[in-house]
Amino acid sequence: MQVKALACQLPKDLGLPFSRLTRAEIARHAVERGIVASISGATVWRWLSADAIRPWCYRSWIWPRDPKFEEKAGVVLDLYHRLWNGIPLFPDEYVVCSDEKTSIQARHRLAATAPPGPGRPGRVEFEYKRCGALAYMAAWDVHRAKIFGRCEQTTGIDPFHRIVDHVMAQEPYRSARRVFWVTDNGSSHRGQSSMQRLTKWYPNAVQVHTPVHASWLNQVEIFFSVVQRAVLTPNDFTSLAEVEDRLFSFQTRYEQTAQPFKWSFSRIDLRQLLAKLADYGPQKVIAA
Repeated sequence: MQVKALACQLPKDLGLPFSRLTRAEIARHAVERGIVASISGATVWRWLSADAIRPWCYRSWIWPRDPKFEEKAGVVLDLYHRLWNGIPLFPDEYVVCSDEKTSIQARHRLAATAPPGPGRPGRVEFEYKRCGALAYMAAWDVHRAKIFGRCEQTTGIDPFHRIVDHVMAQEPYRSARRVFWVTDNGSSHRGQSSMQRLTKWYPNAVQVHTPVHASWLNQVEIFFSVVQRAVLTPNDFTSLAEVEDRLFSFQTRYEQTAQPFKWSFSRIDLRQLLAKLADYGPQKVIAA
């Protein structure tokens, strides 16, 4: 139990010059502290494994810092469950998530990429020539599993306007009762001015912002993660034109079998999560 408690502390709190603890260092420190006379790293690993303790692993995390986090996130979560101000959406109302994937490079490898073979993985040359970069603007219809995309030289208000035009010029959005646009707080679509701008472009469009640092609430980010794994990794393109063609070809192919994402996270889950984090927020870390 003392060894497990040791593994559940930060190295700096133990006076150790590490960012993470290995099983070997835990064993050494346990001996130095007199917990045991001797112990091997394998024994430490076996003890920790019983409780799924892995101090050598870590996960990046962004703490909720928006003072209205729950309020703003709740609105987005309600839309995913087809609610607006507690009232169910009409059949001719739609929810679209939009964002941009920036700085997608075209990296032309200096040697040809080799396909996998028996007993060996594919091979990708480490060195490459940069052939430019582009931004991929995308909009995802949450409940219809429809994806719309454009490639731009950069991000900004005008590129965002063009992806909005690309969606709203088509049916059923053009004649919809309302189309809710879920976006983050990027400079292309930030704040009240962006909401007013969108309504000026299309009176039936309503912009809804996620809280600050909460892109995980935007469903288009799930699609971007699929694009990153399936299309952009490894990055081996001869030109930006090839990147653009690959993105659009994948977009068409993906949509042929796409289904709405199974989004089960609700206001109740959000409230429970925020309650769980209440005692570990950054304000307490700073105060300490």
